[in-house]
Amino acid sequence: MLKDVTLGQFFPGDTVVHRLDARTKLILVVVYIVGLFQAAGWASYGAVTLATAACMLLSHISVKNIFKGLKPMLFIIVLTALLNIFYTEGTPVIPGWVITWEGIARAVQMILRIVLLITGTFLLTYTTSPIALTDGLEKLMNPLKKIKVPVHEMTMMMSMALRFIPTLIEETDKIMSAQKARGADFETGSLIDRAKALLPVMVPLFVSAFRRADELAVAMESRCYHGGEGRTRMKQPHFAPRDFIALAVGAAFLAAMFAMKKYGV
Repeated sequence: MLKDVTLGQFFPGDTVVHRLDARTKLILVVVYIVGLFQAAGWASYGAVTLATAACMLLSHISVKNIFKGLKPMLFIIVLTALLNIFYTEGTPVIPGWVITWEGIARAVQMILRIVLLITGTFLLTYTTSPIALTDGLEKLMNPLKKIKVPVHEMTMMMSMALRFIPTLIEETDKIMSAQKARGADFETGSLIDRAKALLPVMVPLFVSAFRRADELAVAMESRCYHGGEGRTRMKQPHFAPRDFIALAVGAAFLAAMFAMKKYGV
């Protein structure tokens, strides 16, 4: 079950999207999110959906992997849809019903927004290695160093957190399988009973996480790691013509979304 979660994973490849500079992809994700929140009508949601589908095709990321990543968010998606269906005023579907046509339309739009938002951010992590992502974030946040913001430390922590998500998920799955083999039940009983059943999982998981963190710290110290000052990189990030083309496409997409919002489509 937990092995299906693809959050934080990187799928190596040699596609156009994979070859883009990490800074370009980070900027495009911000542009994508801003554009998505400008969507006001069905035409604009359709445009964002087409843009997302095009990115998926270019990156060779399958729909199956996206759906795997969406599984943990299923409860939030369903809850958001239900809240919009039952609490949006408008024309009732059947006279006397609480459910309205406007509520259904709003629910579908909110589902689309959440799914597209998650898909767009997943495409970033699926096509960018943790090291490239860290370097890209650090380069983009370099101006903050002038006001004494610990940019390198912040980006390193974010990268490590992202890197260890799949590892911790795999570890959790192993611990739960071991507990089930000993007779533990995680699926029946009240909410309090289920929470109590998770205690034997959380304790070894935290112990394992602290052990891995300690091993990583020792490994980094043994390689003379001392922060960002004076650090060299084997692969220097650089912009290529394809990055400027991608940024131009992103700018055109954002302009189109603002125009569609202005005309309410």
